[in-house]
Amino acid sequence: MKLSSVTNARLAGGGDRVVWGVGLFALGGFADRVGLTEALSAAVPPRGERAPVHDRGAVLVHALLMLAGGGEACTDIEHLRAQRELFGDVASDSTLYRTLTGLGEGGAAALLGAAAAVRELLWADRDRSAPLVVDVDSTLVEVRSENKAGAAPHYKGGFGFHPMVCSTADGEPLWIKQRPGNAAANDIADHLEVIDAAVATLPEPDAVGHREGDDDSVVERPLVVRIDAAGCSPRLAAALRDRNIGYAVSARSAPGVQAAIRGGLGDPDRWHNAPKRPAQRKRRGAQVTDLTDLADLSGWPGRTRLVVRREPRHPGAQRSLFPSENFRYWGFLTDQPRSAVQLDKLMRSHADIENAVCRLKDSGLTRMPFTDWHANSAWAAMCIIGLAPLGWFQNACLTGALRRAAPKRLRWQLWHLPALMCHSARRVLLRLPEQHPGAKALLAIAHPR
Repeated sequence: MKLSSVTNARLAGGGDRVVWGVGLFALGGFADRVGLTEALSAAVPPRGERAPVHDRGAVLVHALLMLAGGGEACTDIEHLRAQRELFGDVASDSTLYRTLTGLGEGGAAALLGAAAAVRELLWADRDRSAPLVVDVDSTLVEVRSENKAGAAPHYKGGFGFHPMVCSTADGEPLWIKQRPGNAAANDIADHLEVIDAAVATLPEPDAVGHREGDDDSVVERPLVVRIDAAGCSPRLAAALRDRNIGYAVSARSAPGVQAAIRGGLGDPDRWHNAPKRPAQRKRRGAQVTDLTDLADLSGWPGRTRLVVRREPRHPGAQRSLFPSENFRYWGFLTDQPRSAVQLDKLMRSHADIENAVCRLKDSGLTRMPFTDWHANSAWAAMCIIGLAPLGWFQNACLTGALRRAAPKRLRWQLWHLPALMCHSARRVLLRLPEQHPGAKALLAIAHPR
């Protein structure tokens, strides 16, 4: 039997009206309808005396579509220029380069502020009965050029940048701070700067009462920040308390923490079985306890609690808070008033920010294509902005597996979908293969039942 990697279909000519990128066309139309194009246009006013040939808002939205489609540099905008029938008059890579490099200092903040204005409209009808949970984490971006401003050796032995990201618990990115590669992961000032900037991008009902100096009586919705061990600092916790923000930070291995765990080992009744994620079935061997009464937390703000989880050791387990041959211990400090099991579930979900960072890196963050620091900061902001409307589009327009799909899957199944272009009654119709899962999703958006 002859092996084959494809079917026995044959290629034929005659399809001169076929276009690709119909999914990106739908995403661009969504960005126009929610006001993102106009917001970006207002954030980047023209610098010269004459109006530019290409509106800067449209240029930036085309750049977002390029990033969604897998682009990694300004030259990738040429792929959209090849589809004038769908995207109109797309700017050249030189124009996109001048747009991003011309933003200068404060350009990244202006772009993220434009996305915040759209977010306020899209979050207007959201349920605000539960606290808003946000995550903060840093990541490494490797580069292979010493000519990029800010690129430096980092703690893992590589070379590049070390940006810090803040996102909501459901994966919507709020802010990114571009940092040099040698920036410390546990820099408290950077954490506070990112958190304050992220709060400023939230809609007013979510942000009120959580700015520095706000009175706790004006808080409309509680806000909780989750950080890994890089944020384990009583000074950071006190600063968050001053902003009326709750916290949950991973504990570091310390004599006081080890003494608390050692004191809790003799009382098996204080350990409770922990549920498994995402189902609520008990996980074999995993237990949680509250060791606040055994820990010395005098340096931390009042109401701080120490919650510890233990699991049977397995090959390849990471470092533990407490030396043990049978269990791996992991804990965190928080001021939230829930049971130990509920708080353990809340803090373990902090790992979801790794998925958000992964999606950012799938959307252009792995490349810093400029030598200028401010231009690369704007590029990082564009990656954040590009991922936000993608999530809005998924929540508003898609269902099933596509609603939770990662950027790479959306590229293969939706964004690069081809269609046959037809003209009818002075309108352009894009005929899609109705049996294709991505085509079904787009048709459902165009013709809702």
